[in-house]
Amino acid sequence: MTVVVTRDVAGRFRGFLASCMLEIAPGVYTAPKMNRAVRERVWSVLEEWFAELGGGSIVMTWLEPLAPGGQQIAVLGSTPYELYECNDVFLARKRDLRSED
Repeated sequence: MTVVVTRDVAGRFRGFLASCMLEIAPGVYTAPKMNRAVRERVWSVLEEWFAELGGGSIVMTWLEPLAPGGQQIAVLGSTPYELYECNDVFLARKRDLRSED
């Protein structure tokens, strides 16, 4: 299962993702059987557009048996959470925005 979550991105991203994945909630896209080649191509397009347009954030996660917790995560932009690995599991904690001056 591949999942992409977008936050505050241009409509172009949402249209593209909706063309190849199911939008199950605003800005949340899933694809139960997306193979590696397709996933990498989708991510490549998102990276290219994000470099041009910027703004918001995009998080992609997918099944990766050898990764911590059995899933891999890729991020574009700044998310309100910090992702980190602890005891072979990815955890998320809210960023302390006061310390990012």
